[in-house]
Amino acid sequence: MADVPDGSAVRQKEEKGKRRRLSSGFFRFIIVRFLLIIPTIFILVTLVFFVMRATGDPISAALGGRLPPAELRKRIHAAGYDRPLIVQYFDYLGGLLHGDLGRTLTDNQPVTSILTHYGAATFELAFLALIVALLVGIPLGKLAARHRDRVGDAAIRVFAILCYATPVFFLGLLFKLIFSVKFDILPSSGRCSLASEMQFDRLVSPTGFYIIDALQLGDAGVLADVLEHAVLPALALGLLTAGVFIRLVRTNVISTFNSPYVEAARSRGVSESRLLSKHAWKPALIPIITVMGMQIAMMLAGAVLTETTFEWKGLGFMLSTYLKSRDFVAVQGIVILIAIIVSVVNFIVDVISALIDPRVRY
Repeated sequence: MADVPDGSAVRQKEEKGKRRRLSSGFFRFIIVRFLLIIPTIFILVTLVFFVMRATGDPISAALGGRLPPAELRKRIHAAGYDRPLIVQYFDYLGGLLHGDLGRTLTDNQPVTSILTHYGAATFELAFLALIVALLVGIPLGKLAARHRDRVGDAAIRVFAILCYATPVFFLGLLFKLIFSVKFDILPSSGRCSLASEMQFDRLVSPTGFYIIDALQLGDAGVLADVLEHAVLPALALGLLTAGVFIRLVRTNVISTFNSPYVEAARSRGVSESRLLSKHAWKPALIPIITVMGMQIAMMLAGAVLTETTFEWKGLGFMLSTYLKSRDFVAVQGIVILIAIIVSVVNFIVDVISALIDPRVRY
């Protein structure tokens, strides 16, 4: 008679099969989400292209009224903007596939060089602002949930409302008045001082991320100067997102606090601090991570006002400059890059959510 497998062997085989199914489902989920980036970016590129052409060709928009009509027509013909719009569109798509976003109309620079030169400044600001948002939003949200409907909770909620309801440019101007004008303890504009800029010129391969470049120099004074210039812009942009995180963390932690498994742990004598850190926090983290992706997208949008307020020369600052000069070729390239970043960030957030919550995979 053949051997009959015992119950433990059957369970192990079932668990192994289940893990295999979970693994295949997870990778299928990632592949589908990644492939969705392509049509998303294609739709965004198409919308940006035709919206930018809604007022006519970019050369007339940027230089109309400042050039003689004959010279204007000559430039339009040389750039190919007198061709049918659909032909221009497919030529633009072909250029994108080869990494060519065109040249700016105001200073005749490749748009790709603008993106690489100023993109690092925006990413650095967004990263620092995200750190501020996480360091302020998550602890205060957990604290508000722990002291629900008490004085501390009410004070934190008022603070959160003030954070996300205050326009970032107004908060930036307020910080400049207090910390730069009134007390003169922090610089009011720029990414670093002129002396530090001259030090960066010594680098053979600068990254554009001033904190990393300062570490390459090994000069503590330059690093301190860069961080001092970053404090006010990062606070102004980070507190805007921190207000959203506070309310989101508070709401989700309170919801998980009232769940049956937390009540069961409480009945066994588990302390409230352990309930918060071990039992209620991880389930509450899932919607927080999902919203975090959207907040990063909003942070990039808020960088336009923040960089303009603090003269932080990143993509937002240059976008404002090119909009004023009606250089739609440059504007188009910057907007497309931001759209691509937002799509990739949302993909990463989907993957992290799937890792935390297996239910997302199905």
